[in-house]
Amino acid sequence: MFDKFEPIARVRRDIEASGIDPLGVPIERIISATEGVIGGRRMILAGTNNYLGLTFDDDCVEAAVDAVRSQGTGTTGSRMANGSYDGHMALEAELAAFYEMGHGVVFSTGYQANLGMLAALAGPRDTVMLDADCHASIYDGLKLGGAKTLLFKHNDPADLDKRLGRLGEAAQHTLVVVEGVYSMLGDMAPLAEIVAVVKKHGAAILVDEAHSMGIVGRHGRGVVESAGVMDQVDFIVGTFSKSLGAAGGFCVSPHAELDMIRYASRPYIFTASPVPAVIASVRAALARLRDDDSLRDRIWDNANRLHRGLSRAGFNLAAPPGPVVAAVFDSRETALMFWQGLLDRGVYVNLMLPPATPGGKCLIRASLSAAHSRQQIDHIVAAFKDIGAPLAKAG
Repeated sequence: MFDKFEPIARVRRDIEASGIDPLGVPIERIISATEGVIGGRRMILAGTNNYLGLTFDDDCVEAAVDAVRSQGTGTTGSRMANGSYDGHMALEAELAAFYEMGHGVVFSTGYQANLGMLAALAGPRDTVMLDADCHASIYDGLKLGGAKTLLFKHNDPADLDKRLGRLGEAAQHTLVVVEGVYSMLGDMAPLAEIVAVVKKHGAAILVDEAHSMGIVGRHGRGVVESAGVMDQVDFIVGTFSKSLGAAGGFCVSPHAELDMIRYASRPYIFTASPVPAVIASVRAALARLRDDDSLRDRIWDNANRLHRGLSRAGFNLAAPPGPVVAAVFDSRETALMFWQGLLDRGVYVNLMLPPATPGGKCLIRASLSAAHSRQQIDHIVAAFKDIGAPLAKAG
């Protein structure tokens, strides 16, 4: 039974033999949205996806505390079995209004939002055209639903056009799935061009805005907003675990049939509903996002500052400035050494290695926060430079 894990175990042994263990780092204490204690030392947290820094926001914390005191620690069952709390329905209405759409559904995790939506939407008689770099939760949802799944080249509207054209009339019964900002490299989808292709062929489209909600667009609605296609997409999926600083996920849609997901999606039906504290903190975070543009301005200032500093230092960066800034390395060994070097200099980032990365790239991935100070950004740049830009030259 365990033989299948041997290739993974071999990689783990190789990493452990190097004396570096990026998967076993305990964060002993969280001090703030941007600082924690690791190995007894104070660290800048630059790999948490805490994009708007709302995990310690006073209003969000107080809303969560009040909800625990008034409604308890959990729902202890699914909405199908135990019923919906008023907060569940209020949050769904608020999310739909935020995206100027008529309908919304809340899930217990962001992963489950993709899993639950795609498992129910796309069955064995359906076809899904998928960007090759989409998140694992999207692939898993399609496996669960059993749809015929076809891939098109990453961020390539021309390839999508060609492949939809080959389907003929079947294209009108096809769901295209893309992301707004891709989490590994931080690159953004050419969504206006992709939507134009989708509409040309009469297909439908689902956009995962997990890493762009709250950051991209005039009101933080994501790439659908910045590309001017919010009124042309069929489904928008997102998460509460990034910009909204909690856990959970959602889907909004202009289609009234979205409500049928509640009765057709096994991940929705058979999972305990989001706990009151999470719902309350997310509602407070959404209100902050809706009413306060300063957070969005600050994360873009930080993203541009970090990207500019690393680029000028000679690092090979995977994408233009954005909430994710990823440096590309030529080998696993170099990336491991660089990750440890940053940790030694008080900076915690993400190490991303194949096969989890696009194109087999080895990445040091930083995610920015509106809560990072300029001094913290400058410290991160200095730490990168101190280790040495030559190590980051891709082979």
